Amino acid sequence: MSNNFLPLTELLYSYILENSLREPDVLRRLREETQATNPHAIMAISPVQGQFMMLLLKLIGAKKTLEVGVFTGYSSLCTALSLPADGHIFACDVSEEWTSVARRYWAEAGVADKITLKLAPANETLDALLAAGHAGTFDFAFIDADKSNYDGYYERALRLLRKGGLLVFDNMLWYGKVADASVTDADTVALRALNAKLHQDERVFTSLIGVGDGMHLAIKQCD
Repeated sequence: MSNNFLPLTELLYSYILENSLREPDVLRRLREETQATNPHAIMAISPVQGQFMMLLLKLIGAKKTLEVGVFTGYSSLCTALSLPADGHIFACDVSEEWTSVARRYWAEAGVADKITLKLAPANETLDALLAAGHAGTFDFAFIDADKSNYDGYYERALRLLRKGGLLVFDNMLWYGKVADASVTDADTVALRALNAKLHQDERVFTSLIGVGDGMHLAIKQCD
């Protein structure tokens, strides 16, 4: 049995898109606008990641979700389209400019009423949710924001999740830099430390997978 992942060539990635991706037109147009107009478009999740998240949301029957890092809204729109009519997202970001694009597409897709967006440092928003009695009530959380604060987001999101709730982190392979001990910038060190922490944390059951730039999935096991 090989210990290596199958190399994802452009040809093979095209095959995956052609034989798996079901991307609604509104998602496609949001993705294409972001790629064409935003110099930080690489920050958005890929359509394959988006569809994988949609599958996870449907699999666990998620209704109440959390997102830390909205950017132009591709991941939150994937989530909203996967939730039932009474589902809701609490979304955290700090950029009015980037989330204005998200708001436009949420409205077009008819899901704006499912999303509460808080423009403030995410730890402040998460602390406010905890103080308001939301601990243990969320089904799902997606974290894709400033990497040096991932551990703080993790600890707060874990308290907000119910037992059996799912937490997903993006960029956990960080272009391969987490595996290179010679790379010591703050973001890489933070992600490397969190991967190691998740591996040993008995509060969660985890899997680090090579989808996109690496996604670390964690199911909450504690009460």
